[in-house]
Order: sequence, then structure tokens, then C-alpha cells
Amino acid sequence: MEKKVDNKRINSYNHWGYIFVLPFTIVFLIFSVYPVLRTLHLSFTDLKVMGDAHFIGFSNYARVVKDKFFWNSLLNTVRIWGVNIVLQLGLAFLLMMVFSDVKYKMKGLGFFRVVYYLPNLIAATSVAFLFQTLLDWRYGTFNIMLNGIAKLFGGTYNPIDWIGSGATVPYVIAVIQSWMWFGNSFIMLMAGVQGISNDYFEAAAIDGAGRWTVFGKITLPLIRPILMYVAITSLIGGLQMFDLPFLMVIPSSQAYSRVQTVMMYLYRFGFTAGSINTGYASAVAYMLFLIILVVSLIQLYLFRDKDAAAEKKMVKQAKREMR
Repeated sequence: MEKKVDNKRINSYNHWGYIFVLPFTIVFLIFSVYPVLRTLHLSFTDLKVMGDAHFIGFSNYARVVKDKFFWNSLLNTVRIWGVNIVLQLGLAFLLMMVFSDVKYKMKGLGFFRVVYYLPNLIAATSVAFLFQTLLDWRYGTFNIMLNGIAKLFGGTYNPIDWIGSGATVPYVIAVIQSWMWFGNSFIMLMAGVQGISNDYFEAAAIDGAGRWTVFGKITLPLIRPILMYVAITSLIGGLQMFDLPFLMVIPSSQAYSRVQTVMMYLYRFGFTAGSINTGYASAVAYMLFLIILVVSLIQLYLFRDKDAAAEKKMVKQAKREMR
């Protein structure tokens, strides 16, 4: 009898859990699930701004597929993201190798984590204003420094319009994005390295393994799950790039067509007065979602395929040793 009474009490306490979860569930359904489903519904309509929305099937999606400006904005996004991810992960990898090297034994990891992560905490508006000031072609600090260096060596320097020129502004924005986000990637990779047992590194040091051997044979294979997470999240964030290009380059600039990302193109039809087309903007949003989904699945497959191949090699080696 006592056990039955205790079970009833436990069950009664368990029911309270649903009550505590209910507020979050309601907010999540209203502000997350409903907008996603509503956007999907609008992507099949001809809704402009207000009024009635008429179902038009896949017409908006067909328009997106044929829209050269959409594909040009996607190309701009990939170009900026490509340079950004190479610099971002390259610098994060370099710092990870330095701080995880047993021979160097670098101290002060906590301090450097804070310093490297600080740019990620600065608001995008502040970052945009800062670099607009630094890179101004007339009075910017960067051009003034380059001019001073040129004079020091007896040369001349023609100021470069870093933000106003279509040849330079995509790469400038990519470098700024790398500066903002490499700290986040570094922290994630270091978390993966710190999860590896020190026994591996100590055994490698005793065997006389070099730094590149330790990195390629021990560190890299064991942090593959973290690397997969960083790669996929960087892809999702990169293809949703909006704030820096939107804030740093004005629409009337000649360089605007070189930095107009997919999200900026979506913003044009979703929120810019005079060109609002809610149905088409919704279709653009879901096309971007499908592109991100497909590329993310490809990345996931490639990483898992490599993991499976590595496991097979380990099993074969183990069988050989047993024989």
C-alpha cells in the first residue's frame, strides 16, 4: 500500500512539470512555429502589403529560380562567406594548435579566450561605424597609415576607396566578419581539444612525434564532431549574412551590387517601401532555407562518411594486431 501511495505522489509531482513547461511552449509556438508556417503559406500567395492573399501555387518559386538578381545575390553571399570561412577557421586552427601544443605549454588561455571573443560581443552597428571611419578613403586612419609608410620609403600612395569600390568591399567585409567570429570558432575548437585525454599527447611526445603528426593523427580526428558543428553553423550564419553589408554600403553606391546578399535581397521585397512583395519575399526565404538544408546535409554526409572510414581502419588494425 505504501508503494502505491508513493507512486501516486510521484505521478502528481510529475504533472507539475507540464505546467512549468507550458509558458515556454506557448511562447515558442506563437513566436517561432507560427511565423514559419505563416511564411510558408504566404510563399504560395500573391500578397503584396495588405489585403487579400490569393493562392498562386509555385509561381513565386518559379520566379525565384528564373531571377538572375537572386542568383547574383547568392553568388555575392558565397563569395564573402568563402573568404570569411577560410580566414576565420585558419586563424582559429592556428591559435588552437599553439595553445594545445604540449611543447609550448602556453598559459593564460582564459585571458586570451576573453580577448579573442570580445569582437563577437560588439554590436554590428558599432563595428560598421568603426570600420567606415577607419577605411574612409579621404580621412580614414588606414589610408593615412599607408600614405605615411609610402612617404617613409620615398614613394607615393593613392588613397583606395575600400568601401566604395566593388573590387575591394566584398573582401573587406569578409575580413571584418572573420575578425568578429574567429574567437567563437577558436573557443569551440579548444573545447574539443580539451575534451581529448592528455594521455594521447603525452604518449605522442614520448614517441617523438612532431607537431604536424600529432595534429593530423590525434587532434584532428578526435575533434571532428566539433569541427562538423563549426562548419555547419558557420555555413548557416554565412548564408544569412545581412548586418555588415547592409550597414556599411548604401544602396546608391556602385559597390552595392557586389555585396547585396540574399538576406538583403529578401529585405528589399519584404520591408522596403515601394517594392514590397510579401509573397515573393517569403518564397525567397524558403529557397534560401532549402539551399542551406541541402548544403548542410552534404556536409553532414561527408563528415559522417569520413568517420565511418576511420572506424573501419581502426577495426582492421585491431583485427591485425589480434592475429
